[in-house]
Amino acid sequence: MSYINYSYEQLKTFCRDAFMKFGFTENEALKITDVLLLSDLYGIESHGMQRLVRYHKGIEKGLIKVDAKPETVFETPVSAVIEGHDGMGQLISIHAMNIAIEKAKKNGMAVVSVRNSNHFGIAGYYAKMACDAGLVGFAMTNSEAIMVPTFSRLAMLGSNPIAISMPAEPYPFFFDSSTTVVTRGKLEIYNKLSKPLPEGWALDENGNACTDAERVLKNIVGKAGGGIMPLGGNTETLGGHKGYGYGMLCEIFCSIFSGGLTSNHTHIGGKGGTCHGFMAINPDIFGDREGMKQRFSTFLQELRDAPKAEGQPRIYTHGEKEIFAYADRMKNGIEVNINTVAEMKNLCDYLGLDSVKYLGDVDFSDAKQSSYK
Repeated sequence: MSYINYSYEQLKTFCRDAFMKFGFTENEALKITDVLLLSDLYGIESHGMQRLVRYHKGIEKGLIKVDAKPETVFETPVSAVIEGHDGMGQLISIHAMNIAIEKAKKNGMAVVSVRNSNHFGIAGYYAKMACDAGLVGFAMTNSEAIMVPTFSRLAMLGSNPIAISMPAEPYPFFFDSSTTVVTRGKLEIYNKLSKPLPEGWALDENGNACTDAERVLKNIVGKAGGGIMPLGGNTETLGGHKGYGYGMLCEIFCSIFSGGLTSNHTHIGGKGGTCHGFMAINPDIFGDREGMKQRFSTFLQELRDAPKAEGQPRIYTHGEKEIFAYADRMKNGIEVNINTVAEMKNLCDYLGLDSVKYLGDVDFSDAKQSSYK
């Protein structure tokens, strides 16, 4: 399946104009775009341009309300609960993390929990916001139920990612991972490519291993059973119960603290209801900020310099690959799957934008229709 190369500026212009056509202000459109494109620049195809169709359908169906504004409904010096009013997840989340950062700078640390939001992109974007401000950042979110708990055959939790970022040299520490083996977006990519899923990723409606991406995605949408395995797989032997547990930790910080919907109750009856959790920690509350950064940087370098497994040229620390991918894509462009480009063309048609102006004269004869409903 073919890919088309676009420059960062081309995709930025497309996204900005598309979101403004939906009714967002230019400032709001650029914030949403920044989150989306950081994913593609980091090499995380599942959460970048590939996700546009989700926002298109969410706005079209009324799950995402363009004019909604986040509201603080409970607050202390070190915490807050934000009501999202079904707004755009990226805008609500940037607002929430900014509150956490401000409180942490003043009071040492802060936890902010959000209810009634929508898909917010990569969790790492918000952890990075805190890291860029000199803090330790945490971000997490629940989602539509896609994770099948250990020994179950029905998805009950979301991909429930947890992201952490902390200042270090020469690269910040940046860890962003779903608590499922993979995200739903990865299944969507395999479906677009008409490729079988790797063994150990997904389950069918009976709780049996399944490599048919289209079947699993349809079951998730239809709440028919099956879904994606937790980290570790679908048994206790390799630790699947641990991934299930990590997903529950995410749920506590997101839906339980905020009073929102748990994953199994989101995306039902025309409501998204996604919940998020954010935390910022000021290193100053532990004493010597610079000494702490030096110790961490030294440890990260010791990890890179550790003896390498046979045949392995390099040991990476979390965040290095993203730094390298970012530099490469800013210089050489971003590869976009032809099926995703077809979805972008459909979005142009829906919004009344000239697709050739943004995407070029593309032959879509080999493109596969999106499975997202």
